[in-house]
Formats: sequence, structure tokens, C-alpha cells
Amino acid sequence: MEESRSRELFERAKRVMPGGVNSPVRACARVGRVPRFIVRAAGSRIWDADGNEYIDYVCSWGPAILGHAHPEVVEAVREAALDGLTYGAPTEREVEMAELVRELVPSMEVSRMVCSGTEAVMSAVRAARGFTGRDDVVKFDGCYHGHSDGMLVRAGSGALTQAEPDSAGVPADFARHTLVAPYNDAEAVERLFAANPGRIAAVIVEPVAANAGVVLPKPGFLAALRSITERNGALLIFDEVITGFRLALGGAQGLFAVKPDLTTLGKIVGGGMPAAVYGGREDVMRKVAPDGPVYQAGTLAGNPLATAAGLATLRILKRDTGIYARLAEKGARIAEAVRRAAGERAEVAQIGSLLGISFAGDAEAVYREWYSHLLERGIYVAPSRFEAMFVSDAHGEEDVERTCRAMEEFF
Repeated sequence: MEESRSRELFERAKRVMPGGVNSPVRACARVGRVPRFIVRAAGSRIWDADGNEYIDYVCSWGPAILGHAHPEVVEAVREAALDGLTYGAPTEREVEMAELVRELVPSMEVSRMVCSGTEAVMSAVRAARGFTGRDDVVKFDGCYHGHSDGMLVRAGSGALTQAEPDSAGVPADFARHTLVAPYNDAEAVERLFAANPGRIAAVIVEPVAANAGVVLPKPGFLAALRSITERNGALLIFDEVITGFRLALGGAQGLFAVKPDLTTLGKIVGGGMPAAVYGGREDVMRKVAPDGPVYQAGTLAGNPLATAAGLATLRILKRDTGIYARLAEKGARIAEAVRRAAGERAEVAQIGSLLGISFAGDAEAVYREWYSHLLERGIYVAPSRFEAMFVSDAHGEEDVERTCRAMEEFF
């Protein structure tokens, strides 16, 4: 496979960008490959600077649920661009977005647009603290909620310890307000509340963890979090940046029938453009400025192009009642192909169009071989074993068959 042009671009990039990339995992360091510099995408395919074509299961890390460059979405962005790229003033599309989000995710009674999932989580946590008057937040080990200071933490020596910063540059004083529990362990959360009475503002959770592999919630786990927070006067925040509109039209909260107080949305809600949303109970969100004392602002929030792309995408998902069944069927076929071929050498977690594959033995080494095996056969997956595979509606029969065959060949 030719890669000279990508290699040349990577060498140039390393001279002017940290690691040669604008997001760490793109550097492909863990898989020992040169990152592919992408020049074009359409449907289920992407093309790199050397002219190689791939079936894409990264889907821009989730947003491309309809496939790349969907004609209706592209046309909506084109029309919006012709009227100007940004105004720094309210637009009708922003109102339409808030109304549509409330319709599709009823727990989001009042919402605000921002530009990234990190910003949505940061703002939701601030709103929870402002509403409750408390400082501490519970998160779960392995759940990623963006790179704001308070969320970049990992567990200490046990579930009841306060967290240590997971990145240089994060003050320990910030991290001490983040408490960490094991995912799927509601009893650990109970113990955290008992050990910190009146101090915990919120529990934040990915309803399906998708940044440490794909980890499904155990039956009753999310409902238990709902009960614990209600009993202790804290808020429950669902981080649905990945799962929102990916698993169901109403998000994971609709799928699992658990209603959070606040929700963060990203990726699909922007239709491939930089946009995110946070929102929830009206009494909580009315604490946000200018209605209340919790300050949050953004120059490009509600950007006309991002809002146009998001609205077009959500309207297609709402209109096409069969899309989630199609996505789940394709996801299940790929998952079953791996299970059948791998036996005990790999485990697959799959829910709808989200898949996670974990390998037995030296997982890092096996994933590196797996990544190269697929890449050289024109199949593009995440260059990290902790990231999910995303299926889009544009993946056709030939894509799925070819993918299953390549995976079977590996084992």
C-alpha cells in the first residue's frame, strides 16, 4: 500500500504541530503506522493523500451516522454558507434546534448549543454545581468526558479515593473535586455519597461507555444511579456525546428508559460540523446566564453552518423510521463474524451500530497486527484498541461482506 504522500505530510506536520496531529490518537503511535492524511470522503468510503480507498468505520469518531457527504446535509450547509459563515447573533435555526432536541430527547426541556462535547460537559457540570451549591462530581473509571480539567482524572488506589490528575497541567486542587467509581458498580457510588455527605453535586456517566472499549451497562445500573442521586439531592448527568442519536432517536436514555437531569450531546447533533448541546430540567438550566448566575458563553455557539448540518441530520433520522434497525443488523453481522472466527481469542461488545473488540493475550500487540491487517485490505478502523467501531447507514452489503471476510481471515 502506497503511503509516501501521507508520510511526507506527517513529517511536515510534526515540525509545526504537537505529535504532528490536532488530536493525539490520530498520530497512530500505538499501532506503529503512519497516519493516513484524508483528502475526501463520500458514503461509506474515505480516500487518503496517496489515493488509497478505505471502507470507513471511524466515521469521524461517530458523527457520520448517515455516511459521509450526505447530499441533504451538504446542501443544507451550502445554503447556509451562502448567507454568511457566522453572525455572533441569534438565528431561527438555533430555535429550531432547541425545539427539535426537546422533541427527540424530552428530558432536555431547555438547552444551549456550544461547539464541542468537552465544552458541553464542562458547562453541564458547572450548571449542576451552580444549581446544587455543591462542588464534588462523581465520574466512572474509563469514561471519557472531554479534556476539561475536572474530568481528566483516573481512579486512585480504590473506588473511594479522590482522583489524581490524569494529565500534566491539571492542578490537584481541581482534580480533588472529582470522585471516581468503577463503571457498573452502583454500590461504590452509594459508598461515595456516604463518605461525602452533602458535597456531591452530580454523577456523570456515559450510559454506554465507549472510550475504554464498548462497555454496556449492567441491568439496573443506570436506574440505580437515578435512585441514588435523587435520594441524595444530586443531579444525574448522561454524557451522550457518543450515544446520542447513535443508539436510538431518543438516545441511550430512551433506549434504557432512565431520565437524567442533564444531558450532553455532540457528534451527530452537529451532523459532522463542530457543534454540541447541553440541557435538561428547566429549573436547572434557568440557572445559566443570562437567566441565572452560572456563566457560560461562546462566540461561535449556534454557528449557522453547524446548526444547518445538525438540523438536516436529525430531520433525516426522524423521518427514516427504519434506519436504526438497519444499523443494528449490520453491527450484529460484523460482531457475529468476529465471534465465530475468533472463538476465545477475542470478545465483542455490540449495541446497535457501536462495536468494541477486545483481544486476549497481549492485547496491544494483537490490536497492532489487527489494525495493519485491516488497513492493508482497505478497511479503516480506529488506531486505538480502546475506541469503538461505528457503522453508518451508508455501509452497504458489499462493505459488510468484505469487512467480515477480512476479519475472519485475520483469525
